[in-house]
Amino acid sequence: MPTQIGIIGAGGMLQYHAAGFRAAGAEIVAIADLNEAAAKAAADKWGIPAAYGSPEAMLAACPGIEGVAVIVPNKFHAPLAIQMLEAGKHVFCEKPPALNAGEVGQMIAAADKAGKRLMFNFNNRARPESFALRGYIGDGTVGRINSAQAKWVRRTGIPGFGGWFTQRALSGGGPLIDLLHMIDLALYFMDFPEPAVVLARTFDDFINDKGFKGPWGIPDREGVVNDVEAAAHGMVTFKTGQVLTLQVSWAEMVKREEVSVTFQGTQAGGKIERLFGSDGIDATAIDTCELYVQEHGNAVNRSIVTSACEDMGRIRSAQNFVLAIEGKEEPINTPDQALKLMKIIDAVYASAASGKAVEL
Repeated sequence: MPTQIGIIGAGGMLQYHAAGFRAAGAEIVAIADLNEAAAKAAADKWGIPAAYGSPEAMLAACPGIEGVAVIVPNKFHAPLAIQMLEAGKHVFCEKPPALNAGEVGQMIAAADKAGKRLMFNFNNRARPESFALRGYIGDGTVGRINSAQAKWVRRTGIPGFGGWFTQRALSGGGPLIDLLHMIDLALYFMDFPEPAVVLARTFDDFINDKGFKGPWGIPDREGVVNDVEAAAHGMVTFKTGQVLTLQVSWAEMVKREEVSVTFQGTQAGGKIERLFGSDGIDATAIDTCELYVQEHGNAVNRSIVTSACEDMGRIRSAQNFVLAIEGKEEPINTPDQALKLMKIIDAVYASAASGKAVEL
Protein backbone atom coordinates (compact mmCIF):
# COMPACT_ATOMS: atom_id res chain seq x y z
CA MET A 1 0.00 0.00 0.00
CA PRO A 2 1.35 3.47 -0.87
CA THR A 3 1.92 5.92 1.95
CA GLN A 4 -1.15 8.12 2.40
CA ILE A 5 -0.54 11.88 2.59
CA GLY A 6 -2.84 14.72 3.64
CA ILE A 7 -2.18 18.37 2.90
CA ILE A 8 -3.13 21.42 4.95
CA GLY A 9 -3.15 24.61 2.89
CA ALA A 10 -4.04 25.32 -0.72
CA GLY A 11 -1.27 27.83 -1.43
CA GLY A 12 1.19 28.03 -4.29
CA MET A 13 3.73 25.60 -2.80
CA LEU A 14 1.15 22.80 -3.09
CA GLN A 15 2.19 22.11 -6.68
CA TYR A 16 5.70 21.11 -5.59
CA HIS A 17 4.61 19.12 -2.56
CA ALA A 18 2.13 17.17 -4.67
CA ALA A 19 4.71 16.41 -7.36
CA GLY A 20 7.29 15.32 -4.80
CA PHE A 21 4.98 13.07 -2.82
CA ARG A 22 3.81 11.38 -6.01
CA ALA A 23 7.38 11.00 -7.27
CA ALA A 24 8.04 8.96 -4.11
CA GLY A 25 5.02 6.76 -4.85
CA ALA A 26 2.77 8.20 -2.15
CA GLU A 27 -0.96 8.74 -2.49
CA ILE A 28 -2.36 12.20 -1.71
CA VAL A 29 -5.78 11.37 -0.30
CA ALA A 30 -7.07 14.75 0.90
CA ILE A 31 -6.48 18.48 1.28
CA ALA A 32 -7.82 20.80 3.99
CA ASP A 33 -8.03 24.59 4.06
CA LEU A 34 -10.12 26.94 6.20
CA ASN A 35 -11.21 28.37 2.85
CA GLU A 36 -13.02 25.23 1.77
CA ALA A 37 -13.68 26.62 -1.70
CA ALA A 38 -9.92 27.05 -2.17
CA ALA A 39 -9.38 23.50 -0.96
CA LYS A 40 -11.91 22.15 -3.46
CA ALA A 41 -10.41 24.18 -6.30
CA ALA A 42 -6.92 22.89 -5.46
CA ALA A 43 -8.23 19.34 -5.21
CA ASP A 44 -9.73 19.64 -8.68
CA LYS A 45 -6.58 21.18 -10.11
CA TRP A 46 -4.13 18.68 -8.65
CA GLY A 47 -6.24 15.54 -8.76
CA ILE A 48 -6.75 15.14 -5.01
CA PRO A 49 -9.86 13.06 -4.30
CA ALA A 50 -11.21 14.86 -1.21
CA ALA A 51 -11.28 18.41 0.18
CA TYR A 52 -12.25 19.64 3.63
CA GLY A 53 -12.72 22.92 5.49
CA SER A 54 -10.58 21.95 8.48
CA PRO A 55 -7.71 19.62 9.41
CA GLU A 56 -9.97 17.95 11.97
CA ALA A 57 -12.53 17.06 9.30
CA MET A 58 -9.77 15.70 7.06
CA LEU A 59 -8.34 13.44 9.77
CA ALA A 60 -11.77 12.23 10.82
CA ALA A 61 -12.67 11.28 7.25
CA CYS A 62 -9.25 9.87 6.33
CA PRO A 63 -7.84 7.97 9.34
CA GLY A 64 -5.32 6.17 7.14
CA ILE A 65 -3.28 9.34 6.57
CA GLU A 66 0.31 8.71 7.67
CA GLY A 67 1.99 12.01 6.81
CA VAL A 68 0.74 15.59 6.66
CA ALA A 69 2.18 18.56 4.79
CA VAL A 70 1.69 21.97 6.43
CA ILE A 71 1.54 24.77 3.83
CA VAL A 72 0.12 27.78 5.69
CA PRO A 73 1.28 31.23 6.92
CA ASN A 74 4.18 31.08 9.37
CA LYS A 75 2.12 31.79 12.50
CA PHE A 76 0.26 28.51 12.08
CA HIS A 77 3.24 26.23 11.42
CA ALA A 78 3.87 25.27 15.04
CA PRO A 79 0.26 24.80 16.23
CA LEU A 80 -0.77 22.75 13.20
CA ALA A 81 2.41 20.66 13.19
CA ILE A 82 1.98 19.90 16.90
CA GLN A 83 -1.69 19.04 16.37
CA MET A 84 -0.81 16.61 13.58
CA LEU A 85 2.04 15.04 15.56
CA GLU A 86 -0.25 14.55 18.54
CA ALA A 87 -2.68 12.86 16.16
CA GLY A 88 0.07 10.37 15.30
CA LYS A 89 1.07 11.75 11.90
CA HIS A 90 4.49 12.45 10.42
CA VAL A 91 4.83 16.14 9.50
CA PHE A 92 6.46 17.94 6.58
CA CYS A 93 6.29 21.67 7.32
CA GLU A 94 7.00 24.57 5.03
CA LYS A 95 9.77 26.99 5.95
CA PRO A 96 10.42 28.77 8.22
CA PRO A 97 10.04 26.05 10.85
CA ALA A 98 8.06 28.42 13.09
CA LEU A 99 7.99 32.03 14.30
CA ASN A 100 10.92 31.46 16.67
CA ALA A 101 13.17 28.86 18.28
CA GLY A 102 10.86 28.41 21.26
CA GLU A 103 8.07 27.18 19.01
CA VAL A 104 10.47 24.81 17.24
CA GLY A 105 11.39 23.36 20.62
CA GLN A 106 7.72 22.66 21.27
CA MET A 107 7.39 20.98 17.88
CA ILE A 108 10.42 18.78 18.59
CA ALA A 109 8.98 17.76 21.96
CA ALA A 110 5.71 16.78 20.28
CA ALA A 111 7.55 14.75 17.62
CA ASP A 112 9.64 12.96 20.23
CA LYS A 113 6.59 12.13 22.33
CA ALA A 114 4.66 10.84 19.31
CA GLY A 115 7.63 8.96 17.89
CA LYS A 116 6.97 10.56 14.49
CA ARG A 117 9.21 12.25 11.98
CA LEU A 118 9.27 16.04 11.78
CA MET A 119 10.85 17.56 8.67
CA PHE A 120 10.93 20.97 7.04
CA ASN A 121 11.01 22.13 3.44
CA PHE A 122 14.60 23.35 3.29
CA ASN A 123 14.40 22.63 -0.42
CA ASN A 124 17.72 24.15 -1.45
CA ARG A 125 19.49 21.27 0.27
CA ALA A 126 17.79 19.02 -2.31
CA ARG A 127 19.14 20.83 -5.37
CA PRO A 128 21.50 18.78 -7.55
CA GLU A 129 24.20 21.41 -7.00
CA SER A 130 23.88 21.04 -3.23
CA PHE A 131 24.16 17.25 -3.44
CA ALA A 132 27.29 17.69 -5.57
CA LEU A 133 28.98 20.15 -3.20
CA ARG A 134 28.09 18.04 -0.16
CA GLY A 135 29.85 15.18 -1.93
CA TYR A 136 33.05 17.21 -2.20
CA ILE A 137 32.71 18.30 1.41
CA GLY A 138 32.07 14.75 2.57
CA ASP A 139 35.02 13.17 0.74
CA GLY A 140 37.53 15.67 2.16
CA THR A 141 38.12 17.65 -1.03
CA VAL A 142 37.07 20.90 0.63
CA GLY A 143 38.62 20.27 4.04
CA ARG A 144 37.29 22.24 7.00
CA ILE A 145 35.11 25.18 5.98
CA ASN A 146 36.48 28.20 7.82
CA SER A 147 34.09 30.82 6.50
CA ALA A 148 30.95 31.16 4.41
CA GLN A 149 28.77 33.90 2.97
CA ALA A 150 25.01 33.43 2.63
CA LYS A 151 23.08 35.77 0.38
CA TRP A 152 19.53 36.10 -0.91
CA VAL A 153 19.05 39.67 -2.06
CA ARG A 154 16.34 41.30 -4.11
CA ARG A 155 16.06 44.80 -5.47
CA THR A 156 12.29 44.79 -5.89
CA GLY A 157 10.94 41.76 -4.10
CA ILE A 158 8.42 42.74 -1.42
CA PRO A 159 5.65 40.08 -1.59
CA GLY A 160 2.68 42.41 -1.32
CA PHE A 161 1.80 45.11 1.22
CA GLY A 162 -0.34 44.55 4.29
CA GLY A 163 -0.63 40.81 3.78
CA TRP A 164 0.66 38.20 6.20
CA PHE A 165 4.21 38.37 4.81
CA THR A 166 4.65 41.97 6.00
CA GLN A 167 2.93 41.61 9.39
CA ARG A 168 5.37 40.46 12.06
CA ALA A 169 2.63 38.87 14.17
CA LEU A 170 1.81 36.52 11.29
CA SER A 171 5.21 36.04 9.66
CA GLY A 172 7.75 36.43 12.45
CA GLY A 173 9.70 38.91 10.34
CA GLY A 174 10.55 39.95 6.80
CA PRO A 175 13.13 38.64 4.34
CA LEU A 176 15.42 37.27 7.06
CA ILE A 177 12.86 34.64 8.07
CA ASP A 178 11.24 34.35 4.63
CA LEU A 179 14.46 33.85 2.66
CA LEU A 180 16.44 31.94 5.29
CA HIS A 181 17.27 29.20 2.78
CA MET A 182 20.83 30.32 2.07
CA ILE A 183 21.63 30.71 5.76
CA ASP A 184 20.36 27.16 6.24
CA LEU A 185 22.34 25.89 3.25
CA ALA A 186 25.55 27.50 4.50
CA LEU A 187 25.06 25.92 7.92
CA TYR A 188 24.39 22.59 6.19
CA PHE A 189 27.67 22.82 4.29
CA MET A 190 29.46 23.79 7.54
CA ASP A 191 27.94 20.79 9.39
CA PHE A 192 25.89 22.97 11.73
CA PRO A 193 28.53 24.15 14.21
CA GLU A 194 27.42 25.58 17.55
CA PRO A 195 26.87 29.34 17.23
CA ALA A 196 28.67 31.60 19.70
CA VAL A 197 28.01 35.28 18.89
CA VAL A 198 25.68 37.09 16.47
CA LEU A 199 26.02 40.74 15.45
CA ALA A 200 23.46 42.09 12.99
CA ARG A 201 21.44 45.04 11.74
CA THR A 202 18.12 45.25 9.95
CA PHE A 203 16.84 48.07 7.73
CA ASP A 204 13.27 49.06 6.94
CA ASP A 205 13.96 51.47 4.09
CA PHE A 206 11.51 50.89 1.22
CA ILE A 207 9.22 48.53 3.17
CA ASN A 208 6.29 50.87 2.51
CA ASP A 209 7.33 51.84 -1.02
CA LYS A 210 5.19 50.05 -3.61
CA GLY A 211 7.84 50.69 -6.21
CA PHE A 212 9.75 47.85 -4.57
CA LYS A 213 6.99 45.24 -4.86
CA GLY A 214 7.96 41.94 -6.44
CA PRO A 215 6.43 40.45 -9.59
CA TRP A 216 4.58 37.83 -7.50
CA GLY A 217 3.16 37.55 -4.03
CA ILE A 218 -0.21 38.36 -2.51
CA PRO A 219 -2.68 41.21 -3.11
CA ASP A 220 -2.13 44.45 -1.22
CA ARG A 221 -4.31 45.30 1.78
CA GLU A 222 -4.87 48.90 2.76
CA GLY A 223 -4.79 50.16 6.33
CA VAL A 224 -2.43 47.45 7.61
CA VAL A 225 0.99 48.28 9.05
CA ASN A 226 4.02 46.76 7.35
CA ASP A 227 6.20 46.22 10.43
CA VAL A 228 8.98 43.94 9.17
CA GLU A 229 12.45 44.66 7.85
CA ALA A 230 13.31 45.15 4.20
CA ALA A 231 16.91 43.91 4.61
CA ALA A 232 19.16 42.22 7.17
CA HIS A 233 22.94 42.01 7.39
CA GLY A 234 24.93 40.16 10.00
CA MET A 235 27.76 37.94 11.14
CA VAL A 236 27.72 34.72 13.12
CA THR A 237 30.80 33.33 14.86
CA PHE A 238 30.84 29.73 16.02
CA LYS A 239 32.42 27.95 18.97
CA THR A 240 34.54 26.03 16.44
CA GLY A 241 36.15 29.25 15.19
CA GLN A 242 34.19 29.24 11.94
CA VAL A 243 32.34 32.35 10.75
CA LEU A 244 29.27 33.07 8.60
CA THR A 245 28.17 36.39 7.13
CA LEU A 246 24.66 36.93 5.82
CA GLN A 247 22.84 39.41 3.59
CA VAL A 248 19.11 39.00 2.99
CA SER A 249 16.67 41.48 1.46
CA TRP A 250 13.37 42.00 -0.28
CA ALA A 251 14.16 45.61 -1.19
CA GLU A 252 17.72 46.87 -1.38
CA MET A 253 19.88 48.77 -3.86
CA VAL A 254 21.52 45.79 -5.54
CA LYS A 255 22.02 45.07 -9.23
CA ARG A 256 19.76 42.00 -9.44
CA GLU A 257 18.30 39.18 -7.40
CA GLU A 258 21.06 36.87 -6.25
CA VAL A 259 20.74 33.63 -4.31
CA SER A 260 24.07 32.16 -3.25
CA VAL A 261 26.31 30.46 -0.73
CA THR A 262 30.07 30.86 -1.04
CA PHE A 263 32.50 29.07 1.27
CA GLN A 264 36.23 28.93 1.90
CA GLY A 265 37.73 25.65 3.08
CA THR A 266 41.22 24.60 4.07
CA GLN A 267 41.56 22.55 0.87
CA ALA A 268 39.07 24.17 -1.53
CA GLY A 269 36.37 26.78 -1.80
CA GLY A 270 33.04 26.66 -3.56
CA LYS A 271 29.93 28.49 -4.62
CA ILE A 272 26.34 27.68 -5.47
CA GLU A 273 24.48 30.56 -7.09
CA ARG A 274 21.27 31.46 -8.87
CA LEU A 275 21.04 34.82 -10.65
CA PHE A 276 17.59 35.99 -11.65
CA GLY A 277 16.67 38.26 -14.54
CA SER A 278 14.38 41.26 -14.21
CA ASP A 279 11.32 39.00 -14.43
CA GLY A 280 12.25 37.13 -11.26
CA ILE A 281 11.21 33.83 -12.81
CA ASP A 282 12.99 30.53 -12.10
CA ALA A 283 12.92 29.41 -15.73
CA THR A 284 15.05 32.38 -16.84
CA ALA A 285 17.53 32.22 -13.97
CA ILE A 286 21.20 31.35 -14.40
CA ASP A 287 22.54 28.61 -12.12
CA THR A 288 26.23 28.21 -11.30
CA CYS A 289 28.06 25.65 -9.19
CA GLU A 290 31.83 25.91 -8.79
CA LEU A 291 34.76 24.52 -6.85
CA TYR A 292 37.97 26.51 -6.29
CA VAL A 293 41.22 24.57 -5.82
CA GLN A 294 44.99 24.91 -6.13
CA GLU A 295 46.59 22.37 -8.45
CA HIS A 296 50.31 22.22 -9.28
CA GLY A 297 50.73 25.79 -8.09
CA ASN A 298 47.85 27.06 -10.21
CA ALA A 299 44.48 28.52 -9.24
CA VAL A 300 41.89 26.22 -10.81
CA ASN A 301 38.16 26.93 -10.91
CA ARG A 302 36.07 23.85 -11.63
CA SER A 303 32.59 24.23 -13.04
CA ILE A 304 30.33 21.56 -11.53
CA VAL A 305 27.75 20.51 -14.11
CA THR A 306 24.52 19.04 -12.74
CA SER A 307 21.08 18.37 -14.13
CA ALA A 308 18.82 21.41 -14.49
CA CYS A 309 16.46 22.04 -11.57
CA GLU A 310 14.22 25.06 -12.07
CA ASP A 311 12.21 24.35 -8.92
CA MET A 312 15.28 24.73 -6.64
CA GLY A 313 14.85 21.27 -5.12
CA ARG A 314 11.25 21.72 -3.98
CA ILE A 315 9.98 18.51 -5.56
CA ARG A 316 12.98 16.46 -4.45
CA SER A 317 12.62 17.78 -0.90
CA ALA A 318 9.00 16.60 -0.66
CA GLN A 319 9.99 13.28 -2.19
CA ASN A 320 12.65 12.86 0.52
CA PHE A 321 10.01 13.25 3.24
CA VAL A 322 8.06 10.26 2.00
CA LEU A 323 11.17 8.15 1.42
CA ALA A 324 12.43 9.05 4.90
CA ILE A 325 9.25 8.02 6.69
CA GLU A 326 9.29 4.78 4.69
CA GLY A 327 12.91 4.17 5.77
CA LYS A 328 14.19 4.20 2.19
CA GLU A 329 16.32 7.35 2.49
CA GLU A 330 17.98 9.38 5.22
CA PRO A 331 16.20 12.69 5.91
CA ILE A 332 17.85 15.69 4.27
CA ASN A 333 17.11 17.78 7.38
CA THR A 334 16.54 17.13 11.06
CA PRO A 335 14.62 18.99 13.80
CA ASP A 336 17.75 19.82 15.79
CA GLN A 337 19.20 21.57 12.75
CA ALA A 338 16.00 23.60 12.40
CA LEU A 339 16.30 24.60 16.06
CA LYS A 340 19.89 25.81 15.59
CA LEU A 341 18.85 27.81 12.53
CA MET A 342 15.98 29.50 14.34
CA LYS A 343 18.19 30.32 17.33
CA ILE A 344 20.43 32.21 14.92
CA ILE A 345 17.45 33.97 13.29
CA ASP A 346 16.18 34.99 16.75
CA ALA A 347 19.63 36.29 17.65
CA VAL A 348 19.87 38.34 14.45
CA TYR A 349 16.60 40.09 15.33
CA ALA A 350 17.66 40.53 18.95
CA SER A 351 21.02 42.01 17.97
CA ALA A 352 19.38 44.36 15.46
CA ALA A 353 16.91 45.53 18.12
CA SER A 354 19.52 46.11 20.82
CA GLY A 355 22.37 47.31 18.63
CA LYS A 356 24.66 44.87 20.47
CA ALA A 357 26.17 41.47 19.87
CA VAL A 358 24.14 38.53 21.18
CA GLU A 359 25.86 35.56 22.78
CA LEU A 360 24.32 32.13 22.31
